[in-house]
Amino acid sequence: LGQIAIDLSGLEHFELNDLWKETLYDIKRMGAAWDLSGCCGTEETIFLVLYCVYMITFALINSWTVMKPMRLLAVFVHEFGHASACWMTGGKVKKIEVYDNEGGITGYAGGWKCCVIPAGYVGGAFWGGAFVAMSGSRIGATIVASLILFALFISLFHDPNKTVVFISLGFSVLLVGFILIEWLVFHPFLEYITLFLGVFIGVYSVKDIYDDLVTRTAEGSDAVACHQMWPFCHPRCVGVQFWIVAFCFQVLGLYLALVFMVSNDD
Repeated sequence: LGQIAIDLSGLEHFELNDLWKETLYDIKRMGAAWDLSGCCGTEETIFLVLYCVYMITFALINSWTVMKPMRLLAVFVHEFGHASACWMTGGKVKKIEVYDNEGGITGYAGGWKCCVIPAGYVGGAFWGGAFVAMSGSRIGATIVASLILFALFISLFHDPNKTVVFISLGFSVLLVGFILIEWLVFHPFLEYITLFLGVFIGVYSVKDIYDDLVTRTAEGSDAVACHQMWPFCHPRCVGVQFWIVAFCFQVLGLYLALVFMVSNDD
């Protein structure tokens, strides 16, 4: 009986071990390609090339007048980050304004300041990375465009100034047109547009944080407001933390986009 028990135990161990290996294989086969095995095919290569082209474009012509609408959109995303955090923590947003000098303000009451204040710079960086991550597929790009449309629409009901109205109407028309082109005329198209938006907004946030919070201390900035809440943390220290987080969001967004693309290929 003892020998039989040992044999049965060994058989059970063998069967469970094989079952475990088979389960792990199925999970790996059906799940996301986190190790990026199989990268990079034609689609991923085009995606990476465009990402680099957009980065270079940002570096070369970001300060040009022709790019001002994009800079204002990035500022809008920053302000909407404050507004979103306010709503999520039970506060009320009174106004969302973006100014022609590429500044902005979000008037609010209530909410958790410890969440609302950092949500401008960090929120802009987060959405930039998220847009990049979702731009690897047709559905993801459509979701990105829809999210931006939703944010632009909501802002019109919170005492917007003229610049916010122009941004909302102008980009809404463009995005609706891009979605229609994607689904009715030509594919892929919208993915390349939302990738550009993600790169621009994300890199703009990284640059904006470095210029405004790391290299100097600007009175009235979000970093100073954080310092007032937590006096032990110097404004420039806050800026460095924001900058690291913003940079990581952009890298993470690129990585996730490739993971999703490779997984869909499999």
